This record gives sequence, structure tokens and C-alpha cells, in this order.
Amino acid sequence: MSLLRKLVVLLAVIGLIPLAAQDVAKAPVSGEQASEASVPQPKGSHELTAADLETWLDGYMPYALERGKIAGAVVIAVKDGKPLVEKGYGFADVAARRPVDPATTLFRPGSISKLLTWTAVMQQVEAGKLDLDADVNQYLDFTIPPFDGKPITLRNIMTHTAGFEESVRYLISSDPKAVLPLKDYSRRALPQRVFEPGTTPAYSNYATALAGYLVERVSGEDFDSYIEGHIFTPLGMAHSTFRQPLPKSLAPFMSNGYSNDEAPPMPFEIVIPGPAGSLSASGSDMGKFMLAHLANGEGLLDPATAKQMHEYHAPGIDPLNSMALGFFEQYINGHRGIGHGGDTEGFHSYLWIFPDDGFGLYIAMNSMGRDGAAYGIRNALMQKVADRYFPDPRTYTAIDEATAREHAQMIAGTYTSSRGSFTNFLSVFGLLGGTEVSVDADGKIHVPALDVLTPGTRDWVEIEPFVWRDANSGERLAARIENGKVTRISIDAIAPFTVLMPAPLGGNPTLLLPALLAALGLALLAALAWPVRALVRRHFKAEFGLTGRSLTAFRVTRVFAWAAVVSAAGWFALVQAFSADSGALGGSLDWLLNLLRVLTPLASLGLLASAGYHLFLCFRDKRRWTMKLGAALLVLAGLVLTYITFRYHLYGFGMVF
Repeated sequence: MSLLRKLVVLLAVIGLIPLAAQDVAKAPVSGEQASEASVPQPKGSHELTAADLETWLDGYMPYALERGKIAGAVVIAVKDGKPLVEKGYGFADVAARRPVDPATTLFRPGSISKLLTWTAVMQQVEAGKLDLDADVNQYLDFTIPPFDGKPITLRNIMTHTAGFEESVRYLISSDPKAVLPLKDYSRRALPQRVFEPGTTPAYSNYATALAGYLVERVSGEDFDSYIEGHIFTPLGMAHSTFRQPLPKSLAPFMSNGYSNDEAPPMPFEIVIPGPAGSLSASGSDMGKFMLAHLANGEGLLDPATAKQMHEYHAPGIDPLNSMALGFFEQYINGHRGIGHGGDTEGFHSYLWIFPDDGFGLYIAMNSMGRDGAAYGIRNALMQKVADRYFPDPRTYTAIDEATAREHAQMIAGTYTSSRGSFTNFLSVFGLLGGTEVSVDADGKIHVPALDVLTPGTRDWVEIEPFVWRDANSGERLAARIENGKVTRISIDAIAPFTVLMPAPLGGNPTLLLPALLAALGLALLAALAWPVRALVRRHFKAEFGLTGRSLTAFRVTRVFAWAAVVSAAGWFALVQAFSADSGALGGSLDWLLNLLRVLTPLASLGLLASAGYHLFLCFRDKRRWTMKLGAALLVLAGLVLTYITFRYHLYGFGMVF
């Protein structure tokens, strides 16, 4: 797998991007409209029965898993208050040939865990112990600083608009000792806030863990025990736990996690912000959770509370999918669903429920598979099920060609994600992860970085001003326009929790990445040329033309050029290690990180200063033009490296990132 693909997969894991291919209405339809749209069924649809769905799944899943090199999966469908289909496919343990049992085999659904956390929060709202719109500091035993004088609320947290930047140091580890009590985690991992609360969706695992700590604080129970007593026990979820490591009674039922079906099993993953993703659960138990929410919270919440949770529509980029309270809004073929995706390094899952249709679907896989196959399988699953049982009878008309070309040119450019790091060294991922929107000769837009998020090729057609629909998947892309300029764009799959913003000139990876590579190339050339030239002079017994200060300045520039090359190699090694194991930044590589954050500013500033002095001496001493050019190029390299160092925070000793 290439480094770029590893980074895409890694960002999906730490960001838990739900990558659903969806077909959507031009605007949200009401529950009444959605219900009417399903009766009578459009021409060509199939009756949704257990027999028909099971037959279809038995045709789709084994082939998809084999082609994608995924070891095993579980699929659960529920309908009208009862289980419809519960199926296991492949193996929970490849070496032992232990098959997946939907009733007992535990998978790690990752951030789908958040739905149980949000349910717990709403139980406490219902009990009057939490207020969705109060400053959360009133429930805490420490203080979260305000952002421009504005606090955060639980409503901000449940809609991912608290404004926190990404936090990955305390995220996933294979070391059982990495588990932190929520009281310690919430203080130790507190990230910077970079957006005004309530304004910008930016997914946050930290914020969800903070919500779990609030539940602990107001209920008087530790989080794991609370979930067991208030969610698992009422629903009969006997094969589920948030505890890490697993309780001995459940450990024999745990599926292994794999990178693919030929790889060795991964260690049991410790999700440090437990409420955000530490759940282990069988497929059947997740079916019980879906049924409870489809029954207006029966067994968990009062109907009014469940309705508040399900029907809330957070502000976003209209008409794209938005956030309900904790759930991602998911329009598919005109039917409003709500759901959540989940990824750890070894497991990849998605849960959808459609309250107006009484239908829920859950899939969990224990491998990423070849070339990110798990993403394509889960995304295509829901779309294909919807196309079979809930086809969309509507047609869509493209706007006129001239306007479409004009609008396409307006959104062309480079964008950065609202979900990411902005105040620490991880912001350097922005250099590798810019999203480019381009326009071809036919006036069609292309967004290659987003193409990997859903299966199949893209064919974006503008169906209304600044709203494009993919003719193949039905997913939409939309732009917000203010004062004639694009201020943000997104697509349905990520719009509830992430927007893309035009990259500022000073942070545009399209410009900075080539400049960085050129600067490193010049530094490497200068570093290598130093010993090579010395050997050549020794061979021919030639004298070097520089002496005194000029010679010292020349040598010092080469020392700092070597330092710049070594620091770049160190960062590359760190990225590789992090891409292979995101837990590597949990302590084992701290020595390298801190060394690099000292070496990098010394190398870049040293190169800039020494090359500048060397250039001055070249002009003062009237050296030949080739030496002046070489010194000038090293000054430019030093300028670029110094800018990158401080623009992307490749310095300091802070350990919250």
C-alpha cells in the first residue's frame, strides 16, 4: 500500500469518516413525505422480506469479501420491530477457521459506540441532570477555556461543532496499560479550540469522551457500568461491553482484527477515549439497539426524547446531510435515515436506521482488505439495498451548460478540511491531504481525493445552483457562496461533521508541497556535493578557492543542509511509523518527536542564516556567478524550510496533539 493510501486509511481511522454512498433528495423531505414515498413501491422494487434479503446478501457478501480480501463480516437487518436477517460471513479467526456467529461473535464497531454515549447523554437530559444548551463547565471539575468568550454546550458536542481541533495522541493503542480513566483523559488530552462554537462541523473523539465523563459526573456511576446498567441490561445486550481489555466472560467470543485475510491478527485495540469508540458487540446486540431507536427509544428513552434526538437538524451546507443529535443524517433514495460509521485499525462498520420505514441495517467487517475494500463494501451495501427495496422514482435535470461551466470554475481550487490539526506538528498532514477540485474540458468537476470515499466512478452533474449530484451514486456535493465567493464545500457522506474550506495562499499545499520538495532537493544536493567535491579535489590535488570566514561559512551551510535532510528523513520515518500504527505516537516515539522538534527549527534557521551570510561573502569577495547562484538557491531553500517549520508548528515540546 502506498504511503498516500496509508495516510488516507489512517485519517479515516482517526477521523472515523463514514463513507456512505447515498442517493438524496434535493431538500430534506418530511417524515410524512418519506412514508408516502414508500407506499406504493415504485416500479421495479422488490418486496423487503427476510427470504429475499437473505438470498440477495448471500449473493453479494461472500463475493465482496473474497474480492476485497476481508476475513469476516456480520450483517444485521431489522424491520417493523423485529430482526429480519442476521448473518455471519467468513471467519472470526482465520487460522482456527472459526466462523462468524451473528449472535455471539464480537466485533469492534468503532465510533458507532458514540451512539450509545449520546443515548446515555439524552437519558441524563431526560432526567433533568444535563442541559443541552448550558455551558458544560458547570458539570465539570476542571475548566475548558472559552473561545472568544464563548463556552461550549452539549448541543455543540453532539453536533461536532464544539470547535476542537483533531486529537490523536491518546486515541488507539495495543498496550492495555494505555487505558485512562475519563477523569484523567479529559484533562490530559484537552485539544485547542480553533472554531467558534456552533459554526463549523469538525468531528471530535475528544468531545465525545468528554460527554461520557459528563455522564459519569452527573450519574455518579463510572461510564462502563452506566452503559451496562442503563443500555445493555434493559435491551438484553449480553454480548456487549465498553470495557478494555475484555472481560474474561466475553474474551472467547472476540473476533480477530486483520489488515486483510492473509495477514496475521492484530492485537486487541485499546481505544483510549472509550465513550468515543471502545464498544465490543455482537451483531445481534447491535440489532437490539437499532430496534430500540426505531421504536422511539423503547427501553431507553421516552418517545419525546428519542424524537428530539432523531429529528434535530443542525445548520450546515444546505441541502446536504446534516447532524441530528449524535446521529449523522443520511438521505438515501429520498428516504431520511440516521446513522453512524465506525473504524478502528482492524474493524470497519456502519449502522443505518430509517425511522419512517421501520428499517435498520448494520454491517461490521474485521479487515480493511485490499485497497480499502471495506469502505466500498459497506457503502455499496446500503445503496444497493435501497435501490432494490426503496428505489427512487424521481428524475434529475441538469442546469444549463453555460451556468454549470461558470459555477464549476468558481469552485475549482484547493481546499483544507475542518477536521484536522491546526496548532501542532500534525498540521503538516495538511501538506499531504489537500483536496483539489478541478474542471475538465467538458466543464465537469473532479474531486479525486473524495473519489476514494465511495465505490465506483464519479459523474458530478449540477442539478441546481452550486449543488452537484453524482449520477452513479446519487451523492451530492454543494458549495456555500458568500459575496460571490466559495467559503466552504462538502459532500453528503461527510457534510454532517466536516466541511472543506478554500486553502489560504500561505497554506496552499498545491504551492507549498512542490516548494518544500524543491527546497529539500537543494539541501540534499548541497549536502551530497560537499564530500563529493572534496574527494574530487583530493584526487586532482586541487586547492579550494575559499579561505577564512568564507570557507567557514561554506562549511557551516553544508552542515545545516545535512541537518535539514536528516530532519526531513526523521519526519518521514515518523509518518511511516504513525501510518503503520497510530498508537506509535502514544509514547514509544516521543524521543524521536522531541528530537525532531528541536532539530528542525535549528536546521532550517541555521541553513537560512548561514546561507545568507555565505551569499553576502560571495558578493563581497566577487566570487564567480555559479557560487553566487548556489548560495542564493540555498537561501531560498532556507526560507522555504523555515516557513514550513513555523507555519506547520514543527517545533516545541507540547504533548497534546
